[in-house]
Parts: sequence; structure tokens; C-alpha cells
Amino acid sequence: MRHHSAPPRFQKQSHILYTIAVIGFIYALHLVLPLYSNSSFLSLFTSEKDVGIIYMIGSAATILGFLFTPFLIRRLGNYATTLWLIIIQASMLYGLATVVDARLIALFFVLQVAIVALIGFCLDIFLEVYSDTSHVGMIRGMYLTSINCAWIVGPLIGSMIIGEMNDYRSVYVASLFMLIPLFYLVFKNFPKFKDPHYRHPSLWKTIIRLVRNENHSRLFAINTILQVFYAWMVVYSPIYLHTVMGLSWSGIGIVLTVMLLPFPLLQLPLGKIADKKYGEKEIMVLGFALLGLSTIALAAIISSSVFVWALALFITRMGAASAEIMIETYFFKTVDQKDPNILGFFRITRSISYFIAPLITGFMLIYTEDQSYMFIVIGTLCLLAMIPAWKLKDTN
Repeated sequence: MRHHSAPPRFQKQSHILYTIAVIGFIYALHLVLPLYSNSSFLSLFTSEKDVGIIYMIGSAATILGFLFTPFLIRRLGNYATTLWLIIIQASMLYGLATVVDARLIALFFVLQVAIVALIGFCLDIFLEVYSDTSHVGMIRGMYLTSINCAWIVGPLIGSMIIGEMNDYRSVYVASLFMLIPLFYLVFKNFPKFKDPHYRHPSLWKTIIRLVRNENHSRLFAINTILQVFYAWMVVYSPIYLHTVMGLSWSGIGIVLTVMLLPFPLLQLPLGKIADKKYGEKEIMVLGFALLGLSTIALAAIISSSVFVWALALFITRMGAASAEIMIETYFFKTVDQKDPNILGFFRITRSISYFIAPLITGFMLIYTEDQSYMFIVIGTLCLLAMIPAWKLKDTN
């Protein structure tokens, strides 16, 4: 049986944990505002195939950033690194909002894809340092709930900003302004942040540790599959809904908002359940089962109704939200806060997914032009994640 009462340290750190949750909300809102329109914006300057390539290059830049950032954090500290990354991100968003050269747009987009991921990495370190192991599920649930509230309102606000005139650049301006309170809150709350004594193993030693740890290897594979699902949905589902199903951007905004409701509704209570009653892997397996089956079912939808698509995608995210909070809880219960290299590799799975998602699309388009078959492929992949998930050693 897990602990039921909050220890003194947890009570003492609750204020800073709530502050980090607010910071997470603002960070996520700045990220989400242009997220679902990025691919449509890029398609104004290049082909759909090249959009996938740009995302892949952005993923490569992110992977390099994750490999380099632990060294930067050890040199500058997490506080200074976070502030500098926010400043760089602001300059990238300004470029996307103003430049007209397609090559510069691609460059700024690639760099901001990497920088936004690294800011999230630094926020993870803040949160992990102030967390205690007996309440990881609740703390992660609270943090993810805060972030996912931004994911709910972000697409709706973003679609309203774009409007019927397809004014994509305005969402980058809005995203840029969100960085002002983000910078202020980090600057004000963490000037005396004490970095843990970070380990600094070589890249090769880190890889060997991951390979030898079967649970972390399985978890990385599981998280990669979940991130492939997210990556494909982020890049291709707006294009599919807009060009194939004929939904307007205002309709897509409603669909995306309803779709994301399971994240704030489910993740905090599920995190508490994982802390007190049940193991993470059982909920994780059930989450992937629901995610896989409901995603496969999307291929059968021929309606262009906003209600139908909102409901269908809502069900997929019930599975995704359940799997995600269990993955996060399991990982942060079994990893040391002094080891940013392992955390960096864990977050690299998001970037790897942006390599895999375009490859799946490109491979499928060789055999069929019917994009609905993609849902079957992605759904089947999610069902396969149940195998390594079931083999995890429970933390109970």
C-alpha cells in the first residue's frame, strides 16, 4: 500500500510545485497556439512531402539539442539555461511572424522546434528536483493537467486567430507574447535554484545503461510509439480534416478542443490512483488498447460532422491520456533527478517520432492514396505497445 499522507517536505514544496504548474500552462499555451496550423503554414511555401522533411530536420536538431543541453546545464545551471532558451525562442517566433523567404522560414521553424522541446526539458528538471517519490503520480498528474488545460484552449484560440482569412502568422505573434510572462515567472521564482550534482556519463555509457535496464528500454519503446501517434496526429490530422473531410478551421478548432478534454479530466485522478492503489502498467495496457482500437475505427468515418469527429477523437485521447500519465509516472519513479542524460534520452523519443511519422505516411502513399488507411497503421502500432507495457516490472 502506498503512502496516503503528504510528508512535511511535500507540504513545504507545494507552493513552488503550483508555481511550476502555472509556468507549465503558459509554456504549453505558447507551444500549442501555432502547433496544429504549423503544417498548413509551411505548406504555403513548400509541398506536403517537404513539410514532412522539415519536421524530420527539426527532430534531428532537437535530438542534437537534447544531447548537448545536459552539458550546458552543468556549465550554466538549469536556471540560466532556461532563460537563454526562452530568449532564443522569442527571436525564432519573431522570425516566423515576419520573414517571407521560404528558406528562412524553414530555418526558424526547425530551430524553434528544437528550442521549445529543450525549454520543456528544463522545466522537467525544476519539477523533478521539487518532487518526492511517494507522490510522483499526483505531482506529474497536476503538472500534466495544467499543461493539458493549455492544450484544450490553445487550438481553439489559435483557430480563432487564424480565422477564415487563414492568417497563420498572427498565431506566432500571440505565441511570442506568451513568452513574456514565462520569462518573468522563471526569472522571479528560481534565481536561487540549487542544481543537483548532475552525473555526466559519456553518451556511450548512457546508451549501455539504457540497454541493460530492461524496464527503461521497454518504456522508451512504449513512449516512442505513443509519441509517433501524437506526431502523426499533429502533422497530418489537421490537413486530413481540412482537405479530405472539408472541415473549416473554426470547426477543426472545436474538434481539437473537445478531443483534448480527457487529458485534464483523467490524468490527475489516474496519477493519484497509481500512487495509492494500482500499478502503472495495468492502466497503461488498457490505455493503449483503447487508443489502438479507437484509432483504427477512425478509418471507417465518412462523415464531415464536427460532432462525429470530436467524439471519435475524444475517445482516442481517453486511451492516450491514460497511457501517457502512466508512462510519465513510471519513468519519474524509477529515474534519478541527478541524471539529466537519461531524462534527455527519454524526451528524445518525441523527436524520433517525427522521423517515424513521415516515413509511415510516405511508405503508405506508395501503395495507396487513401489517407484513411493511415489510421489503421497507427492504431495497430499502438496495440503493439501493449506487449512491452505488460512486461514492465510494476513499481508497487
